[in-house]
Formats: sequence, C-alpha cells, structure tokens
Amino acid sequence: MKCDWVRQNIVFYVYNELEDDARFELEQHLGRCPDCALELKAARAFHTAMSQTPVEEPAPNLLASSRMRLQEALETTSQGGWWRRLIFEPTTWLRQISMSPALAAAIFIVGFGGGISATYNYLGSRGSSGNNGIALVEPTPGQAPVQASAITGIRSITQEPGSNRVNIMYDTISTQEAQGSLNDQRIQRLLLFAARNNYNSGVRMDSVDLLTQQPNDTHVREALLYALANDTNPGVRLKALEGLSGFVRQDALVRDAVLHTLATDASSGVRLQALLVVEPLRADSSVRSVLTQLTKSDQNASIRSQARIMLAQTPEMD
Repeated sequence: MKCDWVRQNIVFYVYNELEDDARFELEQHLGRCPDCALELKAARAFHTAMSQTPVEEPAPNLLASSRMRLQEALETTSQGGWWRRLIFEPTTWLRQISMSPALAAAIFIVGFGGGISATYNYLGSRGSSGNNGIALVEPTPGQAPVQASAITGIRSITQEPGSNRVNIMYDTISTQEAQGSLNDQRIQRLLLFAARNNYNSGVRMDSVDLLTQQPNDTHVREALLYALANDTNPGVRLKALEGLSGFVRQDALVRDAVLHTLATDASSGVRLQALLVVEPLRADSSVRSVLTQLTKSDQNASIRSQARIMLAQTPEMD
C-alpha cells in the first residue's frame, strides 16, 4: 500500500468512514510507516481541536435569503448537462461512488435522514399540536394542525374581489388550502412565511402586496424590511417599499432601510422610488448625505438630476 493513498484516506479513517477491509489495510500500513503515523496523529489533533469549537446556528434570515438565491440560480441555470451525464454515463458516477466510500456513506445518510424527516413531518401534521410543538397554522374544522417544519412552500395566494378574504394553497407532503380574512392569524402567518421563504417570486409578490395592507403590525413591517433588503425580484422590493413609505418619518429603521436601498439597490427603478419616498425628509442630515453621494456617483442620469433638485430645494443648515 502506497503512502499517498494512505494520506489521502487518513481523514476518512479519523471520521470512521472507511470500509472494514480498507481500514484494516491502512492500520497495517500505519504500523510499518512512521511518517504516515505522524500524519494520523496530526489529523486526530486537528479533529479534536475542531470538535471543541462551538457550531453556530445560521440565522433564519440567512436561511431564507440563501434559499431564495439558490432557487433563483436554479431557475436560470441550464439543467441539461448534469442529467445527460446521469442518464447516458452511469458508469462514470457509479465508479466515483464505488471508489469513494465516504461519498457513498454521505449519500446514504442524507437519504436516510431525509426519509426520517419526511416521515416525522407527516406524522406530526396528523397529530394534535399539544406539547409536541407550536402549530404554524391553526386547523379549520376537519383539518389537522400544520407544523412549521412541515410546510415546504406556498403555491398560490388569491384575494376574493371586493373583500378581505384570502385563499392560500400551500405544500406539505401534499398541497393543502387555507381560507380566511386578512385579520385571521393563520392567514397572516402563511403570508409572512411566503414573503420570506417561498421559491416563487410571483407568490412573494402577492404575499407582500397583501401584507402592505397591514403595515402597522410589527411582524409585517419586519417582513417588508426583509423583502426590501433581500428579495431578488425588484417588483417585490418595490411592493415592500410601497408598504413602508408611510413609516419613513416615524421609524428610524424604515428610514435607514430606505436610504440603504437608495444607495445600493441594483435596480434604478427601485432607487428612483426610494428617492421619492425620502423626499419629505430631505432636510435630514443622513438623507442629505445620501443625496449628495447620488449627485456624484449614481449611474442613472434621472436619479442624479432629481437628487440635485432636492438638494437645491433644501435650505442650508446653520
């Protein structure tokens, strides 16, 4: 057995991911080779040091924005190459799995864990909420409560014309439906979920549009701020900006978020709308600072011109 092979597989050995026969051969080699034994000692020391480092849980906002970026990337990426290799060149990926026990084990663990998770969510959605967890959506008569972990996405959102009743189709193991008014807590929770997590930009647009009707709610305003800062669709960001515009004077967080959008948003249409939103606050020092920056560096001529007009109409500060 060559030292190169041993050193390439020492990490798998430390993590107990080698097959029994490979593990036996590697141990026999380590007994004969002092250099590889030192390599194993170093790998174990590194593993011990890493195990003592606390692992931080990702923030919910990071997870939501990452999912949206991933979905946008999947929607714009060609899928043909990988599937062709999978269908027409099976020997290639089968050989890679057979030559990499760790990869095969990882695939098995992921699949096994996914099956357990799906089963748990399915069983959880059939039981009562009780002490097993907080139901995201309270049941309507004849329906079981739905746990937050069981909802995979919002399929569609529609509002009945001339009323505040909302119909939401959402996916768990299967597609389900919730109906109620905008004041219904379960409808609000589903709308908040859709605004932050849904992979469909049209559904996010619909949810944000409905949430703008109740911007006084703290959770709703937080969702609108999140959409303004993180949503990849400029139409959704415009809707969020529309819902927040009435709070730019009284809420410093809203003002700062709108100014950040004005200075950094990739869409000139969104930046122009943000400029109109902060116009009543042009005497504010932070607003003046951003306006001055826009007159010098914004790539859009209309925005530069409008910023100059706003500054010219603002009285000089003593």
